[in-house]
Amino acid sequence: MNKQELIEAIANEASVTKTVAASCLDAFIATVTKTLKKKGDVRLVGFGTFTTVKRKATTGRNPQTHEVIKIASSTQPKFRAGKALKEALN
Repeated sequence: MNKQELIEAIANEASVTKTVAASCLDAFIATVTKTLKKKGDVRLVGFGTFTTVKRKATTGRNPQTHEVIKIASSTQPKFRAGKALKEALN
C-alpha cells in the first residue's frame, strides 16, 4: 500500500474527504518526526511504539573497490508492534 492508497483507505474508513485524510496523515507523520527528532517516543496503545536507537560507528567495505570505509554513528527510527497488532496478524 502506498501513501495515496492509505489516504483513500483512511477517507473511506473515517467517512471524510481525501483532502482531510491527506491532511491528517501528513500531520501525523510530521508530529511523529518532530517527536523522534527530540529523542521522544510515540506510544499508540495496542498499535505500537515509535522510538529511536543510536547506531555506533563501524567500519565497512566498498563492494566495488573493497576499500575499507568508516561508517559514522547515526540515530535510526524504530517501530515496535504492540500486543493488539501482533494478535491481529496471528
